Amino acid sequence: MNKSTHYVWWLGGLLVCVLVYLLGPILTPFLIAAILAYVANPLVNKVSAFRIGTSNTKFHYSPSRIVASLLVMLLMLTSLVLLLLIAIPLLQKEIVLLVEKVPVYFNNLTVLLDPWLQKHFGVALNIDYAQIQQMLTDNWKAAGNFAKQLLLGIGNQGMVVIGWLANLILIPMVLFYLLVDWNSIIAKTGHLIPRKYIAKTHEIAMEVDAVLAEFLRGQLTVMLLMSVFYTAGLWLVGLELALPIGILSGLLGFVPYLGIVLGLGLAILSGLLQFGTLHDLIPILIVFGIGQVIESMALTPYLVGDRIGLHPLTVIFALMAGGQLFGFAGVLLALPVSAAIAVGFRHAKKHYLNSSIYNGA
Repeated sequence: MNKSTHYVWWLGGLLVCVLVYLLGPILTPFLIAAILAYVANPLVNKVSAFRIGTSNTKFHYSPSRIVASLLVMLLMLTSLVLLLLIAIPLLQKEIVLLVEKVPVYFNNLTVLLDPWLQKHFGVALNIDYAQIQQMLTDNWKAAGNFAKQLLLGIGNQGMVVIGWLANLILIPMVLFYLLVDWNSIIAKTGHLIPRKYIAKTHEIAMEVDAVLAEFLRGQLTVMLLMSVFYTAGLWLVGLELALPIGILSGLLGFVPYLGIVLGLGLAILSGLLQFGTLHDLIPILIVFGIGQVIESMALTPYLVGDRIGLHPLTVIFALMAGGQLFGFAGVLLALPVSAAIAVGFRHAKKHYLNSSIYNGA
């Protein structure tokens, strides 16, 4: 490759990066659809390869790629609807219960803090619990009037709502076309790679695919299992906000330490307000302790492994940098891109250690 061609490749890569940056605000639905297509494509392949009967029998059937894609999308939609139908009523019930018991929570907090404040600062807590409860109840009722809020939102922020709805409709459309043509897109992209680099590119691509597949699918499974564990564990110890705290603790597990720190903090605060004594927090600490042991020593090694090769601080930095540069789309791409870059760095390091520059030849 001569210098002029080399510069053309670098210029093309730079232009692509600039274009991605400029189009960042509209890339979100496409990136969400691409991630979902990547995760769901193996299942589409299995469904499309399914056979009923053989060519020698009177009746035989094999679903086309289009039918397989529609079936997988229907399965994903059904799972999402079932999750919402289960989670939303439970969350609503938990929030209503919290609003009703606010006076009790504040009274427990007063019993704990009032003697200490009077002793050290000479200050007494004078809280109108009834007024606080009435304020929360009124706000909750106002927030619960979804239809009214939606109509007001359309009137005041019509373009924002229209854009949100357009993205919501665009995601399944893009996902369908990606699932149908995924294998074809990969094959056509491979044909564009210079033949001189095809073997190495294929090796790196297969390694990146293995890293992303193990990480994304494994991490999703870990998140769901830990959400169930934390919710069940906190419910068994009697925490009234077990459902939202358990789900949040599990789903934020993809960011190292964020899920456990935020979940444990909210659980301790909720338990302190509900129970009023420190010794009643011990079962909550035990639940999170057991959860961390199960996640770190069983689920994560078995379902995710150490294939991604990213330090927790690198993961946090990648998420923050992606969000700063490209917004929500950047957050979606942060970990996959970081994992791919890590694979590239490993190959570059191997090449460097075998080069004459390092060995001094």
